[in-house]
Amino acid sequence: MPHDERHKSRTLTEGPDRAPARAMLKAIGFTSAELARPLVAVATTWTETMPCNFHLRRLAHRVKDGIRAAGATPMEFNTISVSDGVIMGTEGMKGSLVSRELIADSIELVCRSHLFDAVVALVGCDKTIPGGGMALLRLNLPSLLLYGGSIAPGSFEGHDVTIQDVFEAVGAHAAGKMSLRSLQQLEDVACPGPGACGGQYTANTMALATELLGLSPVGYASIPADDPRKDPASHAAGMQVVQLLRENRRPLDVVTRASFENAIAGVAATGGSTNAVLHLLALAREAAVPLELSDFDAISRRTPLIADLKPGGRFVATDFYRAGGTPLLARRLLEAGALQGGARVVDGRSWTEHAEHAAETTGQQVIRPLSDPLKPSGGLLVLTGNLAPEGCVVKAAGHERSRHAGPARVFDREEDAFAAVRDGRISAGDVVVIRYEGPRGGPGMREMLGVTAALVGRGLGESVALVTDGRFSGATRGLMVGHVAPEAAAGGPLAALRDGDRIVVDLDARRLEVDLSASALAARLRGFRPPPARYASGVFAKYARQVTSASEGAVTSTASEPAAPTPE
Repeated sequence: MPHDERHKSRTLTEGPDRAPARAMLKAIGFTSAELARPLVAVATTWTETMPCNFHLRRLAHRVKDGIRAAGATPMEFNTISVSDGVIMGTEGMKGSLVSRELIADSIELVCRSHLFDAVVALVGCDKTIPGGGMALLRLNLPSLLLYGGSIAPGSFEGHDVTIQDVFEAVGAHAAGKMSLRSLQQLEDVACPGPGACGGQYTANTMALATELLGLSPVGYASIPADDPRKDPASHAAGMQVVQLLRENRRPLDVVTRASFENAIAGVAATGGSTNAVLHLLALAREAAVPLELSDFDAISRRTPLIADLKPGGRFVATDFYRAGGTPLLARRLLEAGALQGGARVVDGRSWTEHAEHAAETTGQQVIRPLSDPLKPSGGLLVLTGNLAPEGCVVKAAGHERSRHAGPARVFDREEDAFAAVRDGRISAGDVVVIRYEGPRGGPGMREMLGVTAALVGRGLGESVALVTDGRFSGATRGLMVGHVAPEAAAGGPLAALRDGDRIVVDLDARRLEVDLSASALAARLRGFRPPPARYASGVFAKYARQVTSASEGAVTSTASEPAAPTPE
């Protein structure tokens, strides 16, 4: 029996008893003919609060044109987005990770309620990408995840710059190494237009990961936001989602354990953001694919670091695209035996097939040959030890110290740590500890780019380590240990630390330890009571009550089984 393209929407718009629904939709311009076609949701995360998503309405129009050209009817709706880059270092940053859950829930809710037959989600900034992906896996409708693309780099004093440079310049200015005038000049040019932050930070990392997962059209994500090819590619994506609907091809038909291993390999090979660990764990949960924190370390060990991208490298995302983009990276990883070529993508073809058509730009230096990797193993490390019994995450781009031991400087919130760095109260050799910033304790697991960039700007990036139950921005560099689990607010060992305790970070041994015996740690934690909740009501309080450990992806969804087949 052929697939009914209106398998959901027929219930909403067909028959005499649905006249009220049709009347409501005709009020905004839909015709009888349009309502007799399959209905395709176009979920956008457009906002005026950041450049990352600012252009998504334009792309949505192109997608909708493609859907109409292919014989279906698009209906657009919007959901929230929160800008990490704008709110970084403030109380508002607590809303960032929380927004991932709300984005997933809201897209799911509208699509289930309005009985859409298929869905396209347009995403741009850090949490909209995994949030959109989580929703598509839950819904398991014919669908596409479309990333708005990277911002172009700015130009300052003859070299390319990104938002990372501005954050680090704040530290340099505080240390007297940069004038206020130069800081303002950099601020004016660092972000020249729409698109997500330009290095292999969280947005570009997750765009690559979801493409390797099979949720996005191959090659679409790496097209920059302002590239003239983005609009026609968006039109083609609109047509493609209708073809997926006709073929009844759904995300869970292609997203498998192999897909997740490929996504992790892509993150490791490009020195991507540690946030990918949280988000891929959350996505795997939605797909009912077994995935654990230890898998990231195992896959990273066998994956060479071959993309020379910021924050640890020289190039930005637009350079990655011009070099050959995701298909070229996939070809390199296939040659290295680090990518499972049989895994399929959204169009049903395998990565082996797509990699065969990769085009490499002559003389490019961004994606290195396997004979000359930046590092023989990838950029994601998972440590355990008496400070992180459930694990923690480090991004190692190849130039970090492999070991650091020093006295703890303990802070119970990010603002206090930042003030200590800004005011010159952190010394070489210290281990900055920021606790009660985890998923529950923050709540919301803030990123610490303000602190880490200030350390780099003060010239301490190579002599200080940082340990936190919070997160790091993809723009963070240096020896920074995040996602420590269990978190301090849950009675994790970070809660027992005191100023002066000797902490050891050993990347080769994959250990994070404090020089205290088990009995001494237990004695300090005996009778532990977390600090009073920072929010007694509202969305943060609800999130803190529901959220799981960072080692489980910091999710609030109870998903544990594959999505049930959609009734026909």
